[in-house]
Amino acid sequence: MSSSQVAVLGAVAGLTIYLGLPIGRLRNPAPRLKAGLNAVAIGILLFLLWDVLAHAWEPIDTALADKHWGATLGNGLVLAAGLGIGLLGLVYYDRWMARRRTAQPKAGPGAAATGDPALKPHAASAAAGLATMIATGIGLHNFAEGLAIGNSAATGEMSLAVLLIIGFALHNATEGFGIVAPLAAAGERPSWVTLALLGLIGGGPTFVGTLVGQRFVNDTLSVAFLGLAAGSILYVVIELLAVARKAGLKELTTWCILLGLLAGFATDAVVTAAGA
Repeated sequence: MSSSQVAVLGAVAGLTIYLGLPIGRLRNPAPRLKAGLNAVAIGILLFLLWDVLAHAWEPIDTALADKHWGATLGNGLVLAAGLGIGLLGLVYYDRWMARRRTAQPKAGPGAAATGDPALKPHAASAAAGLATMIATGIGLHNFAEGLAIGNSAATGEMSLAVLLIIGFALHNATEGFGIVAPLAAAGERPSWVTLALLGLIGGGPTFVGTLVGQRFVNDTLSVAFLGLAAGSILYVVIELLAVARKAGLKELTTWCILLGLLAGFATDAVVTAAGA
């Protein structure tokens, strides 16, 4: 398989994220459906958090076992920095966006028809901002997945690369649902252009990572992006849990979180079987 063919398959693995995005265009979802969508997204993201941290820790754990103290300390510091930037960076970004929204003058009666709020950062709603943050965190995660695909191809393990592509494609199909869940839960109906942009943010990095991964293999780079992804995903989980608590549907929320977790493990089965 040529490098260009591997790159195309990496793009396909990322673009399956669009399969779950159209659910964000549901009209006026019922309160229980809103709570359920939010909770399933929490479950999927909790699985992703575990998956990301497990992959980020793997090279550090290997270095520890081999008593390579320099690599252990270096990658450990990179992971800690990535977590901090991904988590705290979004806290300060969210605060900055809130100040901008407060500073904007209130729009007139016809302003609602001027376009999709998710496309205008100064008027973006909390749900649209949260969806963008989820897409960004998933995009960082998918860049690391693309690195894994490219690295496997670069080292001649084509069967592993193909299995990774299949597994990541399944994963991304569920991740698209996680991105738009806050919008559907808030009753906001994003435009198709907005969904296209969110899909590009979340799925596009798989293709870029595949291209980079075919050029060189670097554990530290992978750890850095996985750390950023983990921090951003953790922030989003905290935000979605606050939304779930306000809904007050504890039993439904718990069942749907479990469903999201199981969906994450189910779609990861092919990747696990491949030894990734």
